[in-house]
Amino acid sequence: MGRPGRTSVIEQEREREQGEEQGQGQERERDQEPAARERGDGSADRAPARASGSARRWRRGLRALRALLAALVAAAVVVPLSAAARPRIPAPAPAFLAAPTRAGLDAAYTANRANAEQAARMAAAHGDAHRAAVDRELAAPSHRLLSFDGRGSGRAVEVIGDLAHADRVAVLVPGSDTSLDTYDRFRAGASALSRELTRDAPAATRTAVVAWLGYETPGTISTTVLTTGRAEQAAPHLRQFIHDLRGVTGRGPRITLVCHSYGSVVCGRAAAGLDVNDIALVGSPGTGAGSVRALHTRARVWAARGAEDWIAHVPHVHADLFGTTVGFGTDPMAPAFGARTFPAGRGGHSAYFTPGSPSLTNLSRIVLGATKELSGD
Repeated sequence: MGRPGRTSVIEQEREREQGEEQGQGQERERDQEPAARERGDGSADRAPARASGSARRWRRGLRALRALLAALVAAAVVVPLSAAARPRIPAPAPAFLAAPTRAGLDAAYTANRANAEQAARMAAAHGDAHRAAVDRELAAPSHRLLSFDGRGSGRAVEVIGDLAHADRVAVLVPGSDTSLDTYDRFRAGASALSRELTRDAPAATRTAVVAWLGYETPGTISTTVLTTGRAEQAAPHLRQFIHDLRGVTGRGPRITLVCHSYGSVVCGRAAAGLDVNDIALVGSPGTGAGSVRALHTRARVWAARGAEDWIAHVPHVHADLFGTTVGFGTDPMAPAFGARTFPAGRGGHSAYFTPGSPSLTNLSRIVLGATKELSGD
């Protein structure tokens, strides 16, 4: 948000683009008029300049890149101020545990709950009542934590359901602004999907959902949310987690990655060779790849976007600037990307896991393998 009476960086950029477009239009009219007069056909009054399709695409891409750069500049001003307002929260180092096994799940849950309880005490002593409450909740016996790290923005990987005996497993990968401070919102989505799976699953099918907050997510108002940097850091951790998860479930159960918003960039970076059956991208700004083929995955790739999701207006560009990749490339909803699209209803960017929504119903059916039953809006 800009200050009253001042024009924001993005608004200035938009005004400049409009001025350029008007100037280009006037130039095209001047170029057309002499030729039209010579022909005597009046074409200057009825036909615009016939620019090639590639030239038009180039101009659109340039405008999108300028808008993205303007957003980067605006974020660069905001981020240092917002980041400085939140001090680091003390917490113990994570419990040192071997890779989980089916027989060792209960021991892992117990060790991580104990770590969360210790983190709650340290956060309370530090004067952070909100984080202390979050940590204390995660330390409750009802939570099955495969891992926990209360330091900084925090990490947590939680199982909802019986992972040891599950036939269908969904792993949720969150987007920006997800941390221990906002964990309840993320867990609510995982719980909603778990309930949907329980209701939809055939009698002999057992399900589990894993809420994977296994990386430091970018802030929505930040420069990091416009680059692949955080996703590239997260991808090896997601690959390792899926490898360890197969050590618990074995090869038989189907695993689906459900990737929301910036989480789809993480999934895109981790996808190559990943041992999962399906990858569902919801509210995705892009994956950093130009097509499903470029993801180098054998998994089926799905994509959905709510009709009121603002992510549809994010420019789909991909450029290397000063050693950093800005933008995430092809829109996963575009036919050129090659994903299998499914209806997500009228919802906005945070509505994909709303109970009763078409998106939640269809995500459940993808996880269960009942994809012939995907419903419309």
